[in-house]
Amino acid sequence: MTSNELIEICDWSAEWAEKFRVKAATIREALGTRAKRIDHIGSTAIWGLAAKPIVDIQVSVDDFDPMDGLIEPLESIGYVWRSSNAELTKRYFREAPGQERTHVHVRRLGSWHEQWPLLFRDYMRQHVDEHEPYAALKRSLAERFRNDRAAYTSGKDDHLWHIIRRADRWAAAIGWTPCNSDM
Repeated sequence: MTSNELIEICDWSAEWAEKFRVKAATIREALGTRAKRIDHIGSTAIWGLAAKPIVDIQVSVDDFDPMDGLIEPLESIGYVWRSSNAELTKRYFREAPGQERTHVHVRRLGSWHEQWPLLFRDYMRQHVDEHEPYAALKRSLAERFRNDRAAYTSGKDDHLWHIIRRADRWAAAIGWTPCNSDM
């Protein structure tokens, strides 16, 4: 699958954390207590790591149902539900057309799929030596698959699984649990 949007990897920016805070506060207001956690995830959440300039936000909920209780509040603040998302472990929302790129991943609180991005983020925040090899891979893939997001994403798979295995050993050694929710 190709897209008209070119994949761009940017040097880390402190603006990403501020953009997250603003967006997360709006999501918190819209969802109230339905959102058990709201976290900045992905590469933009890791100080110093190069990334696509897209803020990834994870919203943790007890259950997806009723979906209207997620769709209506998130649409009211400018996010569009991507009902065709094939990953059944989450509900996925994106920015409205013409708005700044934002990915909102709604996952079940405590599920493996909710914990994985939190462990990845926390591990990478503590292991700066992991940044350069990952950033180099992302830059190489972005150049090779400039307008093919699926190929870019799958090209990172092996590297990410190696990182998460190291992160799992780290988590076991330190007794890791996710830190307090970002919002």
